[in-house]
Amino acid sequence: MSGEEHQYALQATGIVKSFAGFVVLDDLTLSIRAGTIHAVIGPNGAGKTTLMGVLSGFLRPNAGTVRFGERDITHAGPAAVAQLGIVRSFQINSIFPHMTVLENVKVALQARTGLSRRVLAGRTATAILDDPARDALRVAGLDDYVRTTAATLPYGKKRALELAIAISQEPRVLLLDEPTSGMGAEDIAPTIELIARLAEGRTVVLVEHNLRVVEHLCDRVSVLERGKLLTEGTYDEVRADPHVIEAYLGGGKH
Repeated sequence: MSGEEHQYALQATGIVKSFAGFVVLDDLTLSIRAGTIHAVIGPNGAGKTTLMGVLSGFLRPNAGTVRFGERDITHAGPAAVAQLGIVRSFQINSIFPHMTVLENVKVALQARTGLSRRVLAGRTATAILDDPARDALRVAGLDDYVRTTAATLPYGKKRALELAIAISQEPRVLLLDEPTSGMGAEDIAPTIELIARLAEGRTVVLVEHNLRVVEHLCDRVSVLERGKLLTEGTYDEVRADPHVIEAYLGGGKH
């Protein structure tokens, strides 16, 4: 493997994914440099969430390969991919609403450490997880919500909890699918700051519709259209590309 290839955390090459004969990803090749925040944008139906499914092992491609560093993970399932350090935070809330914030993170840690598979085993058995769970919550800015029932959190804090759950898995690569989806304007700036903190020392792949978020966070941007890579570059390069303006940015307004 060449020195240049060693610079990439994830490489998807020639990916084809179809559902019932409908091609969603069409010979897509994408390389994610280690230690960067890489955005994947595009119109609805471009294949962004399907790509995240392929990268995280939840979907297996019909053709092509996915590599994590030097390792071929094309046919690894989601549990194996997560064990390697690729963790996905979902677009749809994935928290247990009637548990506390702390308990939600501890459940995720239980699954990772192999403690009892019961949903939150006895407190004595899981006390060892208190400190790492609190550490993840501290990074996510949720110190004051440890005992709060998750269902009562404001929407922005629920999304922060999802991120805390993800980083409690100590990911090397963090896959974020629409992290600001549904947020009010008051929550977006804190979320940008939080993602920037979470990105320190790791690689982040970000699917996001809000281009202000992409502009502030991302080192590189890939634009998908109908399952193909339309263009790639810095935010400014992509924003100025006439094909992107026509296909996605609506004449440059966003």
